[in-house]
Amino acid sequence: MYKNTVSVLLISIVVSSCSSGGGGTPQTVAAAVDPSLQAAAAAAENSHDYSGAVQHLTTLYDHHPGDREIGLALARNLRHAGQGQTGADLMQSLLVGHAGDQDLLLELGKDYLAVDRVELAVTVLTQARAVAPGRWETLSTLGAALDTAGRTADALAVLADADRLSPDNPVILNNLGLCQAVAGHLDQAVATLRRASDLPTATVQVRENLAMLLALQGDAGQAEKFTRHDLPTAQADANAATYRQWAAARRN
Repeated sequence: MYKNTVSVLLISIVVSSCSSGGGGTPQTVAAAVDPSLQAAAAAAENSHDYSGAVQHLTTLYDHHPGDREIGLALARNLRHAGQGQTGADLMQSLLVGHAGDQDLLLELGKDYLAVDRVELAVTVLTQARAVAPGRWETLSTLGAALDTAGRTADALAVLADADRLSPDNPVILNNLGLCQAVAGHLDQAVATLRRASDLPTATVQVRENLAMLLALQGDAGQAEKFTRHDLPTAQADANAATYRQWAAARRN
């Protein structure tokens, strides 16, 4: 039962220039507003307003078409805003002029994974690993993609490599723990996610994944403790009820 459950869970500011009144040329106006747009985009992304960040970054990219850094930021925020395919299209266009760029390949892989184009994600992330084999983020993302593709043994090997490159990294440990759960190693998965949740940089998602696995293991009390640590009462109540059902099914 828990294998199926874990598998499911894995898965512009318009700037116009005036022709009169001393507005200046379009280039001059763009140069003047660029810092404001950059600051606004960063503030929006930091506050998880990804649609707002997309709006600002789209205007910036219109001012600087083909700019690698702006393009990367735009694709990242498009992905977070639920527009992963648009981000993938943007990365594909940028890769024409930056073939083999590890950052662009990594973002493209993430974009494909976000829209469930899993095999394409695996292909692109494998290319990114060939370019930069020592980059933990690429390995961690590739591991998640391989696991989603059903290649659990390959995923475990890649994630183990990532863990060796960057020990005590909650992102890697989260992916590794979920992969171990899918492989049927639930006790090992819980231990891995406990390691991740104990780290000061652990996210809410890490603790929620641990709560889920604890419930699947039969420990509804611990699962409820974790979910109530972070979530609003209504959501925590709903999660706790689900976890009690899973734990009861495990005991039976």
